[in-house]
Amino acid sequence: MIIVIKPDAKDHELQHLLDRLEHYGFKTHLSEWGNRKIIGAIGDERALRDKPLSTFPAVEKVVPILKPFKLVSKDFKKEPTTVNIKGVKIGGKHIAIMAGPCSVEGREMLFEIAEKVHKAGARILRGGAFKPRTSPYAFQGLGEEGLKYLREAADSRGMLVVTELMDPRDIEVISKYTDIIQIGARNMQNFKLLKEVGKSKIPVLLKRGLCSTIKEFLMASEYIASEGNYDIILCERGIRSFDTETRNILDLSAIPVIRSMSHLPVIVDPSHGTGRRDCILPMAQAGIAAGADGLMVEVHTNPEEALSDGDQSIVPEEFDLLMKRVKIIAATLEKHIEE
Repeated sequence: MIIVIKPDAKDHELQHLLDRLEHYGFKTHLSEWGNRKIIGAIGDERALRDKPLSTFPAVEKVVPILKPFKLVSKDFKKEPTTVNIKGVKIGGKHIAIMAGPCSVEGREMLFEIAEKVHKAGARILRGGAFKPRTSPYAFQGLGEEGLKYLREAADSRGMLVVTELMDPRDIEVISKYTDIIQIGARNMQNFKLLKEVGKSKIPVLLKRGLCSTIKEFLMASEYIASEGNYDIILCERGIRSFDTETRNILDLSAIPVIRSMSHLPVIVDPSHGTGRRDCILPMAQAGIAAGADGLMVEVHTNPEEALSDGDQSIVPEEFDLLMKRVKIIAATLEKHIEE
């Protein structure tokens, strides 16, 4: 439920309400939207059957939430959330571009890619240091060495870092180097991992699972929010289909559907979403036109020699063209690329 606090409520009245809710077994989240305070309370509402909250001095009104996802629902917050990470904004009128190689292969290569994508307008450097691969014999990433390269390359251009976390045991080392923790599609319903990144308070990029419904996607984000981390960015990256012409089916209809259900920003990954280099540019354009708050694009200076996902990576020159086109589309929607 959502509890709207009276504008003139005293601090001790508010604290009394929070204490009683905790006593009744509720987990509470106090937020401020504009000049108003609201409490999101999650728990068994039957405990309040004989204890109406409207009798508490601090309470203006109580609004029930019927959706199973509470904190990420538009019932909880009507206005779209803008995630602000060191001045780079994602959501609202702000479109953020994340670009870089699928995996960090070496320092020199990464610095070259960072320079080129930054020049084109990307402000967030992506790259995997711990790679989840279908084959146990495929390149698995450079580990902490790769994280160091990511941080150095991003800092050299004033960029943020986004990289994937696969194992809760790695959260401490990854937190030292990244600005955004990515939870990949295979881990979307790894609930222990979701709870850990929720506790970390580091912004989270959550990718939609391979066979997950939108409701399941939002329920996964609720796990993160329920631990107190509201800096969540959703990512549509394609879902499984019977068709084999593309790696996945990029579900662009998910963008307006999610917008109607949740206040969280949502970006599109046309690289994983299609698995085809020739589809990345048109799908990036379509994603922004559909209302996405950003893009995640795989860029490599020599895709044919890439150690992972070279067939779904574009070269820097193609990324330049992509940026020019999405800036035009963004402008028609009265949005702008974060630079």
